[in-house]
Amino acid sequence: MVDFPYTDRTLAGVLARAAEQFPAVVLTGPRQSGKTTLVRHLFGGTHSYCTLDDVTLREQARSDASLLLSRFPPPVILDEIQYAPEMLHNVKIDVDERREAKGRYVITGSQAFPLMRGVSESLAGRAAVLSLQSMSLAETEGRAAPDAGWRQVLDGAGREEGAAAGNPAEVAGRLLRGGFPEPALDAGVDPALWLSSYIQTYLERDVRSLRGVGDLGDFQRVLYALAARTGTLINFSDLARDLGVTSKTVKAWVSVLEASGQVITLRPYHANLGKRLVKRPKIYFLDTGILGYLLGLTDAAQVLQGIAAGPMIESAVLGSLYRLLVHRGEVPRLHFWRTAAGHEVDFLLEDGGQLIPVEAKLTATPRPEHARGIERFQALFGDRAAPGLLVCLCRERFRLTSSVDAVPLGAF
Repeated sequence: MVDFPYTDRTLAGVLARAAEQFPAVVLTGPRQSGKTTLVRHLFGGTHSYCTLDDVTLREQARSDASLLLSRFPPPVILDEIQYAPEMLHNVKIDVDERREAKGRYVITGSQAFPLMRGVSESLAGRAAVLSLQSMSLAETEGRAAPDAGWRQVLDGAGREEGAAAGNPAEVAGRLLRGGFPEPALDAGVDPALWLSSYIQTYLERDVRSLRGVGDLGDFQRVLYALAARTGTLINFSDLARDLGVTSKTVKAWVSVLEASGQVITLRPYHANLGKRLVKRPKIYFLDTGILGYLLGLTDAAQVLQGIAAGPMIESAVLGSLYRLLVHRGEVPRLHFWRTAAGHEVDFLLEDGGQLIPVEAKLTATPRPEHARGIERFQALFGDRAAPGLLVCLCRERFRLTSSVDAVPLGAF
């Protein structure tokens, strides 16, 4: 990996505080999102380091975890724990013997579902669990605000000097490179080559280990099909029929993409939770670089025009909202809103009893009519509806209507 200066991550403050309060901290997230860099930056001076990416250490962790921990006594960073989740049992024993000692174990892993099973079985109540996604636009531009709460950032996004993420062409170029640290921060890296290699490596390692998929070609077709349907209502039966597989298979593969931090399944908002679960969802890729590569986009102009432009901007906005929350240790409660009459809002963020409507628009010159969906939602939901945000390619935040602010993409 190419060396480049450490860049502040919004999660850093939350991660440091968690280590002061819990005996163990578990950091999960997609591969290459910067987990190892972050934990070694924060804890490298106080903790020993053991990576199970090393085959020899991995085998020892599986055969004699106690011996391995004697070689790397706590406080210790245990990197890539998904290769030997049985080691969490030994961590549990040590934590229970020294419950008052905080931050003894900093644990990272890339496959959320298997890792979380191990955590729930061994470290329930003993560990803080956090997630690190690929970088936001604010992080890649050195504007992370780790000490501010998510609502504070959302309410004031873009007001500070320099918060705008540049002109539309610059923003589009950053979206195309994506948020994984290496292509995002190193201009010498060819993003298409890096992303191609990432997807192939991901297919080989995560898909086979999580689901034992025999035909990776079929899985790759599902991947491209989901990219083409980003931001649209998904009918798994129709998708399965188009691809010549079963609906159950498609859902299983989507769960693999979710487990490895590639996509998020967004469900429609309904006051009745049961109805939320039966209505058709939308699927978004969390990293715009991955999405752009799968859609075949090769230059910034394609991000700003054509049939893929809208989904790219929507994905960028959803990714920003998702990172805003998870990088502050919050559990995202995100939905979309759509009525039979055709009224819709791209995203709703639940905050206690309030619903914050957010619309994504591919424009640098937002107009009041762009906020009609949000205003319709606010009229229907009354006091439950918070002031709305229209996130677009404008350069600075301003009041668009009496209840909606226009906000530059990348402000949070």
